[in-house]
Amino acid sequence: MALDAPELFGIPLKYVSLVILTIQNSALVLIMRYSRIVSTEQYYTSTAVLLSELTKFWVCLYISSKDSIKENGGRLSIKAVYEDIVGGDSWKMLIPAALYTIQNNLQFVSVSLLDAATFQVSYQLKILTTALCSVALLGTVLSARRWLSLVFLTVGIILVQFPSSAETAGASTSPMLGLFTVFIACVLSGLAGVYFEKVLKGSRKSVWTRNVQLSLFSMVPALFGVFVVDGAGVRQNGFLYGYTKWTYMAIACQALGGLVVAVVVKYADNILKGFATSISIILSCLASVWFFDFHISLTFMAGASLVIYATYMYGSAAASNIPKHSPLPTSSESPHTRSVSDNSDDPTTATGIRMNDLSSSNDEHKLNVKVI
Repeated sequence: MALDAPELFGIPLKYVSLVILTIQNSALVLIMRYSRIVSTEQYYTSTAVLLSELTKFWVCLYISSKDSIKENGGRLSIKAVYEDIVGGDSWKMLIPAALYTIQNNLQFVSVSLLDAATFQVSYQLKILTTALCSVALLGTVLSARRWLSLVFLTVGIILVQFPSSAETAGASTSPMLGLFTVFIACVLSGLAGVYFEKVLKGSRKSVWTRNVQLSLFSMVPALFGVFVVDGAGVRQNGFLYGYTKWTYMAIACQALGGLVVAVVVKYADNILKGFATSISIILSCLASVWFFDFHISLTFMAGASLVIYATYMYGSAAASNIPKHSPLPTSSESPHTRSVSDNSDDPTTATGIRMNDLSSSNDEHKLNVKVI
């Protein structure tokens, strides 16, 4: 059954959301990078991640509460919302929450070590890691076209790492260490996304309730980072040490960007999402030349072009999902209520979200969206 396609100012919402997503993807890496070099006093990444999770938590809780009001005939039941969030199988969100929190911290570290353009291109490695995790853990069968796109993606990212020229924005880069942190972040993203899909497939909890759970549980490892990893510095210099307006913009862009992604997932298709990601890579590279005096070499151009093509190619290719093992059961599902993901052929998207719980009007299909 086709989903409704609402319009905004006479323009289909899917195109509006794709434009916003493209701008957000491009702006995020640029703002994150600039927030790390604009001041000699660098803020603690753990505090930024914690504030980002708090922002996601309150936004998702607000939307989830509004949905609860509609379901209860205009009355808000605090008890029902509370039980929906912390009851049942909510404990299963602890693992992906921890993985996503570490990944978000590594994003800030990576963008501190790499120039914005190299980070943006290299971070598309998450397509490869998520696809491989999906094949290994979910039994996903990828088409030959998708395997070929993953080869192009890998070659492109390798080419991008060849020395070209350094930024002259007053901050040195560490390519090898930066690439290593990007790789670890992408592996964690793949593992968390696949685990999230395996646990939640067939779950009847709403999109926003699941995101409230993930944001809530993410605060536990985030607080660990603040008080243990960066504890000495935070106690000595304060929680907001090194913060500038660019830090708050990076936090807001990271936290709220996922909400736009949720709309894109609902109303757009993989080809359009891949196209939006490709455009955002181009914009980020061009903006890096202007703002960070980044010099594009021939090898970087060739590598970035391969990554852009591979991203688009992966999204436009078909794949079949043949599970070798049954998804972990949730407390609310039975063999007769387990549903199939609308995007079961797409173990990952270039935007970094997980999909398996968006209800259609006849409740035959579910698609869950993880805001990260």
